[in-house]
Amino acid sequence: MTQNKGEIPNYARFIMGGLAGMGATVFVQPLDLVKNRMQMSGIGGAAKEHRSSIHAVMSILRKEGFFGVYNGLSAGLFRQATYTTTRLGVYTTLLNHFKNEDGSPLEFHKKAGLGMTSGAVGSFIGTPAEISLIRMTSDGRLPVEQRRNYSSVFNALYRITKEEGILTLWRGCGPTVVRAMVVNAAQLATYSQAKQFLLSTKYFEDNILCHFGASMISGLATTIASMPIDIAKTRIQNMKIIDGKPEYRGATHVFLSVIRKEGLFALWKGFTPYYFRLGPHTVLTFIFLEQLNKAANNIYGSSSSTM
Repeated sequence: MTQNKGEIPNYARFIMGGLAGMGATVFVQPLDLVKNRMQMSGIGGAAKEHRSSIHAVMSILRKEGFFGVYNGLSAGLFRQATYTTTRLGVYTTLLNHFKNEDGSPLEFHKKAGLGMTSGAVGSFIGTPAEISLIRMTSDGRLPVEQRRNYSSVFNALYRITKEEGILTLWRGCGPTVVRAMVVNAAQLATYSQAKQFLLSTKYFEDNILCHFGASMISGLATTIASMPIDIAKTRIQNMKIIDGKPEYRGATHVFLSVIRKEGLFALWKGFTPYYFRLGPHTVLTFIFLEQLNKAANNIYGSSSSTM
């Protein structure tokens, strides 16, 4: 794609996407850990380990200390450096490429299609970091003798490859890609649409307040749509092979097992930490991205928007 004079270079769009996601992750990593622990709670028909999000937080603090809520941070940051760099970079690049020549906002279904495309590409690249994150944040719930005890995301990637084979890094890639397509279609498209709607009212201008409101609307829609797929992804990526047999044969097996043993609404288990992780993460990511975009506009003399 030829870069026009005054446009932000494509490589800068990718860098800005990654930096925005990594900055947001520093703040919401504890919520990601709580969400993963709650999704693993009650697995295999066992009694629930955590009655609520607050109970999960208190249990982690008591057993693992204050910094226990930041277990897996290196994997979380690496996930953003791969997944978010790619998905936001691809999305903003495609959005800029397919923008309407008359300057009017892109239609919602087109935004959703671009979001699904960027999510699929980003999630495939980010799956190794995702599986490392799931395992590192879930490790503390296991008995000491069963813990994997990865020291960092790079140690996790090395040991998974050595002990289980390189293809294990893409275990659960199917539901991960599907989840990412749902998340991005919902998150990116509803953010753009919500921002467009808020700006059409007399109460909002293109500032942080508007970005916050659009992000919270986007986060709610995304949480409702993507949680069942996220539970399937989490359990498949954290499962162990017992006597040569995996705990789950695929996403459908997870859905049926969860519904049968834990009830239909268990597919939305961890809704509160998921939303309060995804909501603020969406808010912070887009706020950081919008501010980075403004800085880039000043540098390159452009007037384009990220969304």
